[in-house]
Amino acid sequence: MTAPIPVRVCAVLVHDGRVCLIRRQRSAGPQHSLPGGVVEDQDGEEPADALRRELLEELGLDLAVLPAPPVLRFVQGQETDRPGESVPFRRRHLVYVAHLPDHLVQAVAAAEQDAPDEAPVVWLPVADAAGLHLYPDVGAVLDQAVRPDTVAGGPVLLPAMTGASYRWR
Repeated sequence: MTAPIPVRVCAVLVHDGRVCLIRRQRSAGPQHSLPGGVVEDQDGEEPADALRRELLEELGLDLAVLPAPPVLRFVQGQETDRPGESVPFRRRHLVYVAHLPDHLVQAVAAAEQDAPDEAPVVWLPVADAAGLHLYPDVGAVLDQAVRPDTVAGGPVLLPAMTGASYRWR
């Protein structure tokens, strides 16, 4: 029997043409991640609740105070080789989009709060962010994520992250 694929929720947080990313320095170069984390299935956690929990833990951002809830925009599968591991690394990424008003952007932590390396939190222009090594690999659709007129119609299934298309750093 195959183990269930863990679900990772994450958010494209948008403000004034910029997106929020967590910058991690890896041996092969920087990796920028959308803030988020894994849904705790053993507790029966729902994805929206996991996103709320993860953003509060990582960034100190309480989604309950947003003017509109985050919208599920993209779904992306992942099966890649991970350095030092003998079995493929598998995830299903649920990528939400939330537009933040000025006062909430100022409340976002400057460093990831729940990781020992306290990786910096950065706000980058969409065009710059799209060209970076992103996790998950959403650079090609980042411009679509930030446009408020493209949230209707349900989530878009993105091409899967595979060993041929994505390399861990």
